[in-house]
Amino acid sequence: MDSLALTAVLAAIVTWCVLAGRLQPAGLTAPIVFVACGWVFADVFGLFDLEVEPELVKLIAEVTLVWILFADASRVRLGQFRRDLGTYVRLLGVGLPLTIALGAGAAMIVIGFDPWAALLVGAALAPTDAALGAPVMSNPHVPARVRRALNVESGLNDGIATPIVLVAIAGVATAEGVLGVESPGGAVLSLLVGLVAGIVIGGVGGTVSRLASRRGWLSEELAGPAVLALALLAYTASLLVDGNGFVAAFVAGLVFGNTAGSSGEKEVYFVDQSSDVASMISWLVFGALAVPVIQDQWSWTVLLYAVLSLTVVRMLPVAIALLGAGFDRFSVVFIGWFGPRGLASVIFALIVLEDLHAVGTDVVAVISLTVLLSVLAHGLAAVPAANRFASAGRPTDTSPEPDQTSGRAAG
Repeated sequence: MDSLALTAVLAAIVTWCVLAGRLQPAGLTAPIVFVACGWVFADVFGLFDLEVEPELVKLIAEVTLVWILFADASRVRLGQFRRDLGTYVRLLGVGLPLTIALGAGAAMIVIGFDPWAALLVGAALAPTDAALGAPVMSNPHVPARVRRALNVESGLNDGIATPIVLVAIAGVATAEGVLGVESPGGAVLSLLVGLVAGIVIGGVGGTVSRLASRRGWLSEELAGPAVLALALLAYTASLLVDGNGFVAAFVAGLVFGNTAGSSGEKEVYFVDQSSDVASMISWLVFGALAVPVIQDQWSWTVLLYAVLSLTVVRMLPVAIALLGAGFDRFSVVFIGWFGPRGLASVIFALIVLEDLHAVGTDVVAVISLTVLLSVLAHGLAAVPAANRFASAGRPTDTSPEPDQTSGRAAG
């Protein structure tokens, strides 16, 4: 990437950060803006060609995903988690698997994908992203219980779906004879190793952080960078022992958040801010790479699947999972609709593109079009849909909400 391209990217980030407070109430979100910037920079002005820099693309995707998984998991406090444990178990233990299964089945029927490719699409499009519905999370008309459900779900489902995505990538690679990707059996073993590595590194990191804070050894200026490095350490250390780095980062964040004590919350905030910048760059890369793929692989069946993924594939499992959970009908529909596909799906698509190359372009096209539609539909619908709670006569909720996920939910 040359100086002109880098300057354009940095200028876009600064401009968005300065104007976000003005643009977000109008329905514009960071994903909408940066996807558009990526497409304009690459396709209209030709400022950069990321297809000739695959290692850069993969590095951006991997680092962003590591920070997101660590930060999201570290926000989950087991004490607070128990308050609505039944709801979370329903959404993550019933709704998420049903969404993946229904998404995979629809991919086989509608598009004609083989089982491994169908599983890859279903799992990659299952995680939700609170950032695309940021106005929902801060709207006092939306009941606190609904906000908590959406927030915790979006914080944890990407970590749960990641192992399935990686095993599916391995399955596609084996079936298509793609070299350099481990087998499904090897992928499962690496998940277990990553789990152990995450527990050890997160536990040691959290304990050391808590003890250092008590003794006054911990520098407030350097605490944030230390946790930022800890997230990457979980990833790289797991790779050294043939483990899955993404699973290690997610588990390390979960363990760190529950062992570091109150000081850990401020430390993770630095990771949130860093992942915000990385997320903007990832959305921009997505706009530069994915939009051309959509143009090349376009078909009505792909569009049909994208629409189904954002509606029936998401909303039906949520409705089943929340039966008898105490939500009224409008709240169930609201939770089902606000399952926007966002950054996790984008990063999965970038990893697929770099690991599977031409073999994965049809999968990437489906993921990309679905995310692109979600960016527009959920970004623009967030404020009007949230305000429907007020028009339905529900009381305004002004109670403070614990932040369960990363700062991306704020914009």
